[in-house]
Amino acid sequence: MFQKVLIANRGEIALRIIRTLREMGIRSVAVYSDVDRAALHVRKADEAAHLGPAPSRESYLNIERILDAARRHRVDAIHPGYGFLSENAEFAQACTDAGFVFIGPPASAIAAMGSKTAARRIARDGGAPVVPGSEEGLLPAAAAFAQTAGYPVMLKAVAGGGGKGMRRVDRAEDLASHFEAASSEALRAFGDGRVYVEKLVENARHIEIQIFGDRHGNMVHLGERECSVQRRHQKVIEESPSPLVTLQPELRNRMGEAAVLAARAAGYFNAGTVEFLADNDGNFYFLEMNTRLQVEHPVTELVTGLDLVRLQLEIADGGRLPFTQDQVALRGAAIECRIYAEDPASNFMPSPGLITQLAEPAGPGVRLDSGIYPGWNVPLEYDPMLAKLIVWADTREHAIERMQRALGEYHVGGIRTNIPLFDAILRDPAFRTGDLHTGYLDALLKRPGLLELPPAPELAAIAVAAIATDTKREPGLAEAAVTPSRWLSGGREGLLR
Repeated sequence: MFQKVLIANRGEIALRIIRTLREMGIRSVAVYSDVDRAALHVRKADEAAHLGPAPSRESYLNIERILDAARRHRVDAIHPGYGFLSENAEFAQACTDAGFVFIGPPASAIAAMGSKTAARRIARDGGAPVVPGSEEGLLPAAAAFAQTAGYPVMLKAVAGGGGKGMRRVDRAEDLASHFEAASSEALRAFGDGRVYVEKLVENARHIEIQIFGDRHGNMVHLGERECSVQRRHQKVIEESPSPLVTLQPELRNRMGEAAVLAARAAGYFNAGTVEFLADNDGNFYFLEMNTRLQVEHPVTELVTGLDLVRLQLEIADGGRLPFTQDQVALRGAAIECRIYAEDPASNFMPSPGLITQLAEPAGPGVRLDSGIYPGWNVPLEYDPMLAKLIVWADTREHAIERMQRALGEYHVGGIRTNIPLFDAILRDPAFRTGDLHTGYLDALLKRPGLLELPPAPELAAIAVAAIATDTKREPGLAEAAVTPSRWLSGGREGLLR
C-alpha cells in the first residue's frame, strides 16, 4: 500500500481523504494557495505544499505546480478529490507519466466520458438507454433535431458539468440566442464552446448510480442516490435510497445494470457515478458519467457501510473489489445537505468573510464533513461550499426528522449560510412525501415569503449573555457559537414565513 499520498484539492473533501489516509497509516500531503494558508485541511495534513496565488489557474488547476509538489514531497500517489482537476484526462495522464499513481479511473476513460456527446454514444453502444438528442455540437444540428423532436429542448455543453452551459429552449425563435449564450458560458468555464441538444424530459427525477470497478474486470453498483432537489442544475440535497426506487424496487437493478454496462463500455475502473433522468413510470435515460468521487458520496457510505475513499485507494494499488454484487446490502436512509456561504434571502449572494462563531451538530446518526473553524476567513475565490451535513436513520421519515434536529443545532456566525433554505425544504409536504423532480426547488423558491427572515436581535442577546455568564467554560469557548435553545427562542418556526 502507498506510504504517502498528495491530495490535489482543498476544503472538506481534502479533510475527508486525510481522515481515511490516517486510518490506513498513510501520510497525507495537502496543497494550498495563498488564501488557504490557514485552511483546516492544511492544518490537519501531515505535510503541506504551497502552490501559488489564489486564482485557481495559478494553484489548484496548475498541473505542473501540483506535480512539482508531489516530487518534492516524494509521494506515491495523487488523489484529485472532486472538482478542479478531478475529471481532467490530461492531469490523470500527467500523474501517470510522472510516476505517480492517479487515484481514479484511467485517463482514457476520463477522456471518453468527459465529452457528453461521446459518453452518450458509449452508453448507447453499451446498451444503456439515452435521452434523444443531437450529438453534433453545432447550431444547425440542434435546430434540425428540435424541429423534428419538438420543443422544449435542453442545450448542454459538450465538455460541461455543474449546470454550466445549460439552457432550456421553449420556442424555435429563441434557439439561436440561447445557443450562443450557452456556448459562450461553456467556453469561459471549460475552454470548449461546443453545445449539443437533448429533448427535455419534463418533471424528471435526477437519479444517479454509484459504480465501482477494479483492474481485474470486476464491477458492481452500490445503489442509487436521489439528486432531484436542485437549484439552477446544481444539487442542493441528496439522499439514498431514492423515494421513487423505494416504490419501484426493480428500478434499482435495471438502472444499476445499465450503469455497469456504460462503465464497462468505457474501460472504466475505480469510483464513478452514472447519472440518469427517470420518470414516475419507470422509464430512465442515461444523462452523463462523473469520472470521480462525488460530493454526495457520504449518503452511499452510510447506507452501505463502506468507506469509498478506502476502496479507491485499495483499487488504485491494484487490489480487487472485496465483495460481489449480491453481497452489497443497503440499509436505512441517508440525507445530505450542502452548506454554502451564501444568502438565500438575497438571491443566493455569496457571503465570504470571517467566521466569528461556530456551533456544529452532533448526536446519533449525524455526520458533518466540514472544512471550517471559528476565526477562519471564507475566501471569495472558490466555490462557497463550507460543509456537508449528513444524517442516517432507519427510515426516510426518521432521517428527515433527524436532519431537522441537526440543522437546529447548526450555527455559523459572521457570515450568511443557506441553512434556512433547508428548513423550508424539509417542512414542505411534497419533499416529505418524496414527490420530487428537477424543477421542484426552483418552483418552491417562487413561493412568496418563503425565505423572509425577520430580524431577531433577542437571539443574539441570548447568545452574548450565555457566553458572558459562563464563567466555568473551557479555554477558547468564547470563540465558539452558542445557539439559543428552542424554548428560549420560540423555535425556528418564526424564522421562515
